Amino acid sequence: MTTLQIPSRDVLKAQAKRLRGDLAERGQTISHAQALETIAHQWGARDWNTLAALATTAHAGGYASGQHVSGRYLGHVFDGEVKAARQSANGYWSLTLRFDAPIDVVASTLFSSFRRQVNVTVTPKGVSPQKTSDGQPHLVLT
Repeated sequence: MTTLQIPSRDVLKAQAKRLRGDLAERGQTISHAQALETIAHQWGARDWNTLAALATTAHAGGYASGQHVSGRYLGHVFDGEVKAARQSANGYWSLTLRFDAPIDVVASTLFSSFRRQVNVTVTPKGVSPQKTSDGQPHLVLT
């Protein structure tokens, strides 16, 4: 079995659906079950059931709509709610966060721009890979 972090079942099923679509464009048809088995083999599992079992436990602590979160966004402490969450094949999460109170996202003293909701990408540990000019992550969930 591979040492890569196994994504969620939804991500794996989406990979199988894309595989079927790509093959169909080339004139090759396979069943959804065959696509799932192929994805399982690509991830190093002997079959889909084995991979699905690993995926179930791989992301038990992920993110979900309605979940309360807190952390720092562009250096500002916040509390908020996850409005939408989607896990990518690479294990990162695409989140839409709604802050309890608006955050000024501009560092300038000349003007302000307040945001109440942002779309961010975070690692499984809740840290955005994007960084500010001083090297700090845009978002850190605590």
